[in-house]
Amino acid sequence: MTRPDEIKDPAERIANPTLDRDGTLILDIDHYAPFLLNAVSSAWGRKTSAIYRRDFGLGLVDWRVMAMLNIEPGITASRICDVIRLDKAAVSRSLKQMLEKGLLHFEQPSNDPRKRLWRLSEAGQTSHEAVLGVALACERDLVDGISPSELDTFLRVMRQMLSNIDPK
Repeated sequence: MTRPDEIKDPAERIANPTLDRDGTLILDIDHYAPFLLNAVSSAWGRKTSAIYRRDFGLGLVDWRVMAMLNIEPGITASRICDVIRLDKAAVSRSLKQMLEKGLLHFEQPSNDPRKRLWRLSEAGQTSHEAVLGVALACERDLVDGISPSELDTFLRVMRQMLSNIDPK
């Protein structure tokens, strides 16, 4: 973690994340990356969560878990948590709810419930395909007006930022 005495000269950045207001240093939230990341994430969550709940009876966490089950069939809950960076309680609730809805099933190679290998059921696969179409349409709206090269650069920068703060 960077201490205040280790902050580099703001002139090294194109856009300074702070402003001087009457001798007081304040954040310029239009140029402060954590604010913008959080604002985009919150807006994205509000928009997509409402659609997923209304049209599919799924929350945003459910969709993220479902996507991982489609990406890695036979995945453990622990692995889901590691990849999508969610806490175990949220993933556990989501798995339980989707299991009750018949959207997934599991194999348990031992008596340890933590070793369950989760997969989408046939109904889960059908649901995933439907939600995926909506998710991709929402992503198209999100990136509208951004050139392919700008989007590629943005995604590369986001992966680097994630690696900087959570190198898994």
